[in-house]
Amino acid sequence: MVEVVRDWRNLPPELKGAAVAIGAFDGVHRGHQAVIAEAARAARALPAPLAVVSFDPHPRRWFQPAAAPFRLMSPAQMARALAPLGVERLYLLPFDGEMAAMSDETFARAVLADGLGVRHAAVGFDFTFGKGRTGSPEALRRYGADHGFTVSVADRVDDAGGLKLSSSAVREALHAGDMARATAILGRPFAIEGEVIHGDKRGRTIGVPTANVPLGDYMRPAFGIYAVRVRLPDSRRLDGVASLGVRPMFRTDEPLLEVWLFDFAGDLYGQTIETELVAFLRPELAFDSLEALKTQIDRDAADARAALLS
Repeated sequence: MVEVVRDWRNLPPELKGAAVAIGAFDGVHRGHQAVIAEAARAARALPAPLAVVSFDPHPRRWFQPAAAPFRLMSPAQMARALAPLGVERLYLLPFDGEMAAMSDETFARAVLADGLGVRHAAVGFDFTFGKGRTGSPEALRRYGADHGFTVSVADRVDDAGGLKLSSSAVREALHAGDMARATAILGRPFAIEGEVIHGDKRGRTIGVPTANVPLGDYMRPAFGIYAVRVRLPDSRRLDGVASLGVRPMFRTDEPLLEVWLFDFAGDLYGQTIETELVAFLRPELAFDSLEALKTQIDRDAADARAALLS
């Protein structure tokens, strides 16, 4: 289990001295994993604990508070995604006015050297930091030499077609409903985690009870129907089919994820579930009757079962 530390100030000695990978790491995709692998090599050689330095909220949310939802994962999901990579600690630093105003040198000295006591820092080839994004990997190397830590830089990671593996590429794939490409970049299916809320319970009237999850600050993938796999609070993983969108027939004010779990009976209200979007089946459609809707849902369920078997 990854230990989460939410500040850099006044840390005890046992929380300092790690080899760290630094970045937003939204999605912890294969490009991010290359940076973490750089830090892991240094951690083994020193030896030192392996840690990740990231930020909450995401810097983009701080600088563009009115921006459309864009996150690929929650902090809890990030911690879980880091665990299989051997990461022991996640420094999830508050991105606030103080952090935003720091120069690149101040960040390297006050946060990395004095606050976290890092022994090594790994970053991506295009890493920038500090007010105005004036810091670069080369600048970090200079600051590291001044303040007692080494620095390594991970090369760009491309797919077979030469396209950069990035969070932006994941978002583009999700917007297009290309779940295979999103999964290939992430190394796992994109997943939405959230608390199950009460809905209008209309699905129960046609024998399709759904677990409804608001999307919050998650980016909006293509609206439509998905084959899904859901992790319940007790760690069971169940197959299902889900509608993601505004429901053209009934129209919701905000997009919603509505999940019908196959072969499940139980009350999930108020509980947190994680839903992997495994395959995009079709766009949203409007229906002229509940009977037509139920017929289509039965088809969608059959298509979802087939997609989850493939």
